[in-house]
Amino acid sequence: MLHELFSPSVQHALDLVGIFVFAISGALLAVRKNFDVFGIAVLAEVTALGGGLFRDLIIGAVPPAAFSDLGYFVTPLLAAVLVFFLHPEVERTQTAVNVFDAAGLGLFCVTGTTKAYDYGLGLTSSAALGLATAVGGGVLRDVLANEVPSLLRWDRDLYAVPAIVGSTMIVLFIRFDFLNATTSGLAVVTAFLLRIAALKYHWRAPRAWNRRSSALEEA
Repeated sequence: MLHELFSPSVQHALDLVGIFVFAISGALLAVRKNFDVFGIAVLAEVTALGGGLFRDLIIGAVPPAAFSDLGYFVTPLLAAVLVFFLHPEVERTQTAVNVFDAAGLGLFCVTGTTKAYDYGLGLTSSAALGLATAVGGGVLRDVLANEVPSLLRWDRDLYAVPAIVGSTMIVLFIRFDFLNATTSGLAVVTAFLLRIAALKYHWRAPRAWNRRSSALEEA
């Protein structure tokens, strides 16, 4: 189904752009944590490829694309080198990085959902794997950096929710036989705009109803 929506060259180029930006975010966190060059490279690779690797292993698409396409493996290393030498400059372009990261989120939740469905999963399972594709690398990044994953923290702007919306739109389009390049693009743009709006207006998911815990809240 993916090849019917985007040409292979376009799909590959979009994947590499998303991988590069996700790798930038992983490498930047490694720098903030004072990791060495190997740690920077590992966090870049894990952030960029973790979600897609998890999806491919679940659906049986082996060897995973991360290992069958050299470009997928090398691109995060290039991002790691860039951050290693130019991290102050990259930090100053954080707004641009956030924009591209949001675009990667939108793209990966859509392609992840579509690929899972191509491999025979049901609609709900496909949407769940689309979400995992989009956010899985970030979860692994935070775990390796000894942090609570960002998408689980109430004090972080919405991240998983835009991916859920994008994945849900795709399965609804599939269900009603309305999936094409235009509607797929609409799902990507919707997830992207939701993430951008969350960053701009600091939208956050609600915590437990009538919460009265006296425990200190972590920043």
